[in-house]
Amino acid sequence: MTTDWPRLHRAGARTADFQQPSSSYVRAWAGDLPDDLTGIDGLVVTGGPKATRSEDDATRHAELGLLRGALAAEVPVLGIREGAQLLAEAAGGAARSEPGAQIDWGPLELTPAAGSDPLFGGTPAQPRVPHQRGNSVELPTEAVVLASDDRHPVQAFRIGGSAWGLRFPLEADAAILNEEARSSLAALEPWRDLVLGRFAALVAARAEHTATRAFFTRRAGAWEDRFAYQTPAYGAAVARMELGCGQTALDLGCGTGRAMPALRAQVGGEGKVFGVDVTHAMLTAAARIGRSDCGQLLLADCARLPLPSASVHGIFAAGLLDHLPDPRTALREWARVSATDGTLLLFHPSGRAERAARHGRPVSPDDPLAEPNLRPALDATG
Repeated sequence: MTTDWPRLHRAGARTADFQQPSSSYVRAWAGDLPDDLTGIDGLVVTGGPKATRSEDDATRHAELGLLRGALAAEVPVLGIREGAQLLAEAAGGAARSEPGAQIDWGPLELTPAAGSDPLFGGTPAQPRVPHQRGNSVELPTEAVVLASDDRHPVQAFRIGGSAWGLRFPLEADAAILNEEARSSLAALEPWRDLVLGRFAALVAARAEHTATRAFFTRRAGAWEDRFAYQTPAYGAAVARMELGCGQTALDLGCGTGRAMPALRAQVGGEGKVFGVDVTHAMLTAAARIGRSDCGQLLLADCARLPLPSASVHGIFAAGLLDHLPDPRTALREWARVSATDGTLLLFHPSGRAERAARHGRPVSPDDPLAEPNLRPALDATG
């Protein structure tokens, strides 16, 4: 089985072999797996010559670990055939394979849930797909079944909002197929191209958020302890906002919510405090240390806030603006939700020169926080 990487590339996805950048696949069974998800926009997992391995196989454990990390960080995943079985196991389900089992072709029945799915919605009804007898999968409770057939109650599924499993192959070597199977394979191509294209487009559209989530998810558990010494500086910065009782405050890119206690103290019990972050693991860490007692934690894009216009009196953003792909778009959104005479405080516990030195580079004149860049951006965005 193969996967059409050029088709994924044309739709905007990037693929790479983690040992040879010019290649487009990872040979998991040969030990090519990456150590983490750094630089990975999405995963297409297809299985391989040793896809059915013993439970104590080291490579299998590494594959499952990488998939669990992708699920936690919401890195897009498309598991195909054995890759779908690995995905189900990584999410807490189970799978069983029978090597050499007979392969049949039959119509795929889409479930009602497929109608609103990002990959399956509006696809042609009942494409004929190959399926292998004797294989079975048990999905975790949160999974959504997207397709089945007369032999298998689960042929396609989604886990969360970023991972899909297809228990049937999308391509095959036509030379080893009979005439009927070759005809079915040719008829499947438009459906396959549509699904692959949608997945590639989704990967490309989410790439910025994927990189952020992959970076912060694996650091979230230790984040508060690592930077606890900065908490007094956060409190002192919030004090400069001089918010009033009953007002509404945002901690944007809140991480573990270190500014939220100080914001709550300013707006009082009648006010509202929201901590906003795009990484679920960071919000989970914030809730674990009690920051949800200080306000509401929102999983949201800081450039697309789920808040009414002119509803916020103070916005606190620590170490955020200079990490955004389009700072001016974010500033316009912050201006939209800000009330008249609202306060925006852009904060970092260390200065620009200190941060540049820590990363071994000179201070950049293009830094969006530099006064010649920041002031025009604020004026232009309101």
